[in-house]
Amino acid sequence: MKSQRAFTLIEVMVVVAIIGILSAIAIPMYTDYVIRAKIPDATSYLASQQVRMEQWFQDNKTYVGNPNCLAADNSASKYYTFSCNATSATTYTVTATGKNSMNGFGYAVNESNAKSSTVTGVSGWSGNTTCWITNKAGVC
Repeated sequence: MKSQRAFTLIEVMVVVAIIGILSAIAIPMYTDYVIRAKIPDATSYLASQQVRMEQWFQDNKTYVGNPNCLAADNSASKYYTFSCNATSATTYTVTATGKNSMNGFGYAVNESNAKSSTVTGVSGWSGNTTCWITNKAGVC
């Protein structure tokens, strides 16, 4: 009589359980990594826009009328909508508001280099009113 070679039901169930446990850990971590990878899209634009605003102010002694502020480049990102508001000769605010997969995230910077971030409706993430968050723990 030939011996049969096969996996037992218990062995198969153990493998399925291990795969389930690994998936339960790996998928949320991967999701966080994907979100974290999209954050620099906003922060780099805000930083470069801030430099443009300061260069304009250096030359014109006002933030008002800055063509970079009047025409925010929203085609540059598929994850954020950018806006710039030069409210007076001495103040401005540049914001990035999340859209698509980054919906609920918001970042801002003003003429005083005061950075802020808001996160609403994104599980496990929280905003920070004094800096740009870069991870789920709310660390800047």
